[in-house]
Amino acid sequence: MHHINELIAKMYLSEILLLMKISSDFLMWIIGALIIVAAGLILLWQRREQKHLQEELNLLETMNKQNVEYDLVLKAMKLATWKLDVLSYTVTFDSDYRDSNSYSPASGTDVDDVFNHLVPEDAERTQHSLQQLIEGTIDEIHEEYRMKLPHSDIVYWGETYAMIGKRDDDGQPLEIIGTSRRIDEQKRIEEELTSARNKAEESDRLKSAFLANMSHEIRTPLNAIVGFSDILPMVENKEERVQLISLIQENNHKLLRMINDIVNISKLEAGAQPIHKDVFDLNMLLKEKAEQFRSTNTNADIDIIALVSEKPKQIVSDRMRISEVLDQYMHNAIKFTEKGSITLGYDQMPGDYTRIWVRDTGKGIPTDKQDKIFNHFVKLDEFIPGTGLGLPICRSIAKSMDAHIGVDSQEGSGSTFWIELKNK
Repeated sequence: MHHINELIAKMYLSEILLLMKISSDFLMWIIGALIIVAAGLILLWQRREQKHLQEELNLLETMNKQNVEYDLVLKAMKLATWKLDVLSYTVTFDSDYRDSNSYSPASGTDVDDVFNHLVPEDAERTQHSLQQLIEGTIDEIHEEYRMKLPHSDIVYWGETYAMIGKRDDDGQPLEIIGTSRRIDEQKRIEEELTSARNKAEESDRLKSAFLANMSHEIRTPLNAIVGFSDILPMVENKEERVQLISLIQENNHKLLRMINDIVNISKLEAGAQPIHKDVFDLNMLLKEKAEQFRSTNTNADIDIIALVSEKPKQIVSDRMRISEVLDQYMHNAIKFTEKGSITLGYDQMPGDYTRIWVRDTGKGIPTDKQDKIFNHFVKLDEFIPGTGLGLPICRSIAKSMDAHIGVDSQEGSGSTFWIELKNK
């Protein structure tokens, strides 16, 4: 009986050990499965994190690239970017690639302080536009203005674009963003273009007036020449014939001088007349000119004088061209002087220059017209005969000789026309 009990006990123990082994293997399998699942989850999480990290890196790289391109654009266009906080009414510059001597306020500067640096007439207009933007009545502004540098007399042109950057829940502006840049060069070009356009329009007007005047000036002596020539054969009285011949010759000279003026200025401006320098006595030239115009002057109320010295005044220049300038000055003086005197002379000027001049006691020239009379086709008095080419010829001659010309005049007190040459 005892033996049987031991046998039963061993059988139970064997079954228990077998169950324990089976339980242990099952537990190990479950633990292994859990480990595999956990490892898979960890791997999946790592992959997701790696993908998210890569996306962030790509985004960061894109943002950096965009920032570089953004800065490059700002630098290339020399722009400054700024923000205006509407609630505090202060402005902050984020970046500034303008010239170093541009006005750039410190961060948090009150907007009114900025407007204090604008030229008053520009400040009022620009401030009104900004106020409309702040109130939300407009969406953007574009203004040009003149800005004064602090503690300096320098004033430069600026340009600003601005728009609403942020709004509150009610749609009211909270932040204004904008750009500013200097436009000095743009304004200079605009002024030059405007000036060129005005000059072109004035030149066109003067040219039309010149052509109309030339038609009249040429037709007048031609009519006299043709008319008197037709009458001449029918006149038997010797005295009348002499008078008609004199009138024909006088108009021949007028017509010839007019044609010579047109040819001369065309040659001068085309550079077709070379300079021929030689040594000559200026005193002798002035005497010759005075005598020449005394013999042709028909106005007995005008004295023609040459202020010269007995001692020769040797000068090295183109005698023919100086003679032409004096001819033009003398013709003008005679036309605009009713009585008094016309004097030729010269002065020794500082810097080894000689100034040759013709002075008259005529009607003079208004101050505002003295700079214009050497331009093409300009006539101060449309009722006095002439083509308006004499003084432009003088200017072209002076330019070809590297000389200077000018006039000193006072209305009602006569004029002094001069040409200044360097002694060589």
